[in-house]
Amino acid sequence: MTVRDIVTVGHPVLRTCAREVTPDELASPQVQVLIDDLVATMRAANGAGLAANQVGEALRIAVVEVDHNPRYPYKPPIPLTVVVNPVIEPLDDERVVINEGCLSVPDLRGDVERFVTVRLRYLDRDGVAHDEVKWGLTAGTFQHELDHLDGVLFLDRVLDPTTFTTWEQFERFGRDAFVERISSFVARGS
Repeated sequence: MTVRDIVTVGHPVLRTCAREVTPDELASPQVQVLIDDLVATMRAANGAGLAANQVGEALRIAVVEVDHNPRYPYKPPIPLTVVVNPVIEPLDDERVVINEGCLSVPDLRGDVERFVTVRLRYLDRDGVAHDEVKWGLTAGTFQHELDHLDGVLFLDRVLDPTTFTTWEQFERFGRDAFVERISSFVARGS
């Protein structure tokens, strides 16, 4: 496994709609190594997820994992999940405001409205089909990563630009209120 460089906002690949992966490509050593590299890169950066185009590969592959992440101690655990050719759809109109950041937008956060409950269909790294329901911050994490595969950054979804903040200022002025609000939201669901 190799920790790859994460491309940052302004790089054209982040605005590219990633293409689907064929079954033969998914089974190839090159794509399996890419998946391993995505996992290693995400973990090295303490990310909650990473999409292939964040390392310069415009393929519809993303990885998600939350396991005692120091950047996101309020997020519920998510086992390592590899999603290939994912499709996501909201199951109702309920939304929650999440203060998000992104490894490709270093040192900036902002409030984004996400669907609370979504249906996620995808192939895993072995080509096995999955059809799952995700809720809350977990649903938000998957929505964030799948946005990347469509060339969308969280910056595009921030409705109120006055919520933009650096990590330092978020920690100083916004974190406690956000964690209190989001923790009570997390406590109400699965």
